Amino acid sequence: MTVALNLALGILVASGLIILVRMLRGPAALDRIVALDVLASVIIAGTTVHMALWRDPTPLPVLVVLALLAFIGSVTAAHLVERREGMR
Repeated sequence: MTVALNLALGILVASGLIILVRMLRGPAALDRIVALDVLASVIIAGTTVHMALWRDPTPLPVLVVLALLAFIGSVTAAHLVERREGMR
């Protein structure tokens, strides 16, 4: 099980690096917003894998807060993009 969790953590780190590249090079603001939302999901998944690997439930409240902030940020960004498109 430890090998699988370490492999999952490695894959999450690699995907996080790819997402950071998309955030820096994204051609539009919407691409950067989506990349930030996906990065939050990867951080949540990575913290969950860390919790499983070390059998430590301490970061669970942090995960709940991060998930809530990611959701609110996504909804706000979608609302702003919709308003911007409506003005055109």
